[in-house]
Amino acid sequence: MSKTKKRYAEVGMGGRSKMYTGALLDDYKDCCELVAICDISPGRMDLANRRIKESGGAPVPTYNAGDFDTMVAESKPDVVIVTTGPDATHSDYICRAMELGCDVVTEKPMTTDEIRCRKILKTAAKTGKKLQVTFNYRYSPPRSQIKEIIDSGTIGEILSVDFAWLLDTRHGADYFRRWHRRRENSGSLLVHKATHHFDLVNWWLSDAPEEVFCHASLGYYTPATAERTGLSDRAERCKDCPAADRCKFYLDLSASENFREMYLDCENEPDGYIRDKCVFSDRIDIWDNMSVSVRYQRGTLLNYILHSYSPYEGYHIAFNGTKGRLEHHACENTYVSGDGSVPGELKKRNTSITLIPEFSQPQAIEVRTGEGGHGGGDPVLLADIFAPDPPADPLKRKAGRRDGAYSILIGVAAGKSIDTGKAVIIADLLGDAPL
Repeated sequence: MSKTKKRYAEVGMGGRSKMYTGALLDDYKDCCELVAICDISPGRMDLANRRIKESGGAPVPTYNAGDFDTMVAESKPDVVIVTTGPDATHSDYICRAMELGCDVVTEKPMTTDEIRCRKILKTAAKTGKKLQVTFNYRYSPPRSQIKEIIDSGTIGEILSVDFAWLLDTRHGADYFRRWHRRRENSGSLLVHKATHHFDLVNWWLSDAPEEVFCHASLGYYTPATAERTGLSDRAERCKDCPAADRCKFYLDLSASENFREMYLDCENEPDGYIRDKCVFSDRIDIWDNMSVSVRYQRGTLLNYILHSYSPYEGYHIAFNGTKGRLEHHACENTYVSGDGSVPGELKKRNTSITLIPEFSQPQAIEVRTGEGGHGGGDPVLLADIFAPDPPADPLKRKAGRRDGAYSILIGVAAGKSIDTGKAVIIADLLGDAPL
């Protein structure tokens, strides 16, 4: 007798849903079943069903965002996958799905502020339902390798971490033309993007953040930059912009079939989403240059920098311990979300791990590699989510509500520090919410 397939429903059929839909229809079709999809946009749901049919699957029932409860009642999913945008909407579906008896898999960030975070934590505790946050960077071979070296004690107790993440002027700029450009939607890049980075540090250190201070500025994606570069006649969006032929940030949504179908053809949908807004708009209220200081519960100090206008994409991190230093450098491919590129693919020639034991010489460590998005992490993550018998995980890469909370609360605290000019205590943001 065949085993019963686990039933999944997806809410949010934008670009982030494709990885999960594809996995359910391909590698995990024998043990998993996609039973329904939900979105505010009928056009995107129709597009998703067309792609499901083209891949050999049967179209699934569609539900408007306002009919989420009906979807759960009629399709009876075991698990709801939340990939909605903006990020501020995640908590609504996470909490309601758990209240209706479903486990949840959610894209990062888990949510965008401390109020929504506390609601998720309390709902999970009350319902007893499982919540997994998909931090795919944890599953990437070189990042798992860093975790193993730290856990081995080779560099001793870690006293400080220096971490710089650079988004280039192709990928980085893309956050300033989409809904991410508004803090109310994304919590800023300190939450939307840095949740990956803060989670990695939390996981690598096996520790929790205690206090956060931050400086930040918006200095590149501004009207002044446009004026300085001769784009004074720009429009509020790229489509039909008179400065299009002179702007290096011009995005032609009609040039890509995916962009056209997913965004341009759906502009009259209820959400009214415009994908190609001007990166130099005066309506942007997030920062493009951020410097964060974090103190951890065991005393480790993190110095973190995020730039979104670099000439190249990548990061540098160094762990300073009582027995030595561990350095990790990486370059990633550059892309615009939804352009068909593999997101976060590592450039192997420019990725390194160097161990420097105390009173010794640097030692180059051979870097493990993997295929797929986010440094080879995506396929391993998908197996952890969907495989009926996932491989053993001694590194504890599966992230739950506690991990999701601490990763976003560093960014939330950083935003509050910018607003007030004061350090922010993480425990104050958590309040009485159970971890």
